[in-house]
Amino acid sequence: MNEVLLRTVELRRTFGGLAANDCVSIELRRGQVHALLGPNGAGKSTLINLLSGDIPATSGQVIYRDQDITRLSPHERSLIGIGRSYQKTNIFPGFTVRENCRLAAQSREPRAARIFSDAAAWGPYREVVDRALRHAGLADVAGRRASELSHGQQRQLELAIVLATQPQVLLLDEPLAGMGHEESLRMIELLRGLVESHAILLVEHDMDAVFAIADVLTVMVNGVVLMTGTPEQIRSNPEVQQAYLGADEATHG
Repeated sequence: MNEVLLRTVELRRTFGGLAANDCVSIELRRGQVHALLGPNGAGKSTLINLLSGDIPATSGQVIYRDQDITRLSPHERSLIGIGRSYQKTNIFPGFTVRENCRLAAQSREPRAARIFSDAAAWGPYREVVDRALRHAGLADVAGRRASELSHGQQRQLELAIVLATQPQVLLLDEPLAGMGHEESLRMIELLRGLVESHAILLVEHDMDAVFAIADVLTVMVNGVVLMTGTPEQIRSNPEVQQAYLGADEATHG
């Protein structure tokens, strides 16, 4: 069975009297794409923020490889192997593609005492950056400024930046947002190439993409988990159809 890298135990987050997440327990396994589905307000963004440490939990636990990381900061979680992307593209547009990735790679091993050295020529960074660019499909445009890339390529660059931090878990928040059909297909293929060595949590509204790539799906409604199962189980569940998918989506082949 695939190794569980990240899991939650009855995770809860309240805002005032509202429970945005209520007793949420999920598992993310290496070698699986775990998609998170639900209508607007279901608690998907809250959950991914809890996993990345961007917001603190009210109660419950976040466990990474048997270590309780519930109180760790986003930076601390990143250092131990949890990487995330955001709904809005988060890159340095004035830097080249390679420089964007190099900065991310350097964050793993800061060299503040050597500020006058040539970081671009330091061997360990080159290897990590080259691998991230290959995995993200950007090796051919490594020297271009990020601002010159298409929207789809900028989303690929954000993925490359995350990969340059050498994560074990990828938390991807709407990676296909704003993409055309061809760009979406390219991103799906890139994610398929990453899943063997990572645990991937995917929050995405493109249902065709979700059912094409996900191994496991969790459906959330009003901050609680309605169901977790395979794509076939999710499609055929009447409660899910009523709460979220609708008859057309549920029967979509």
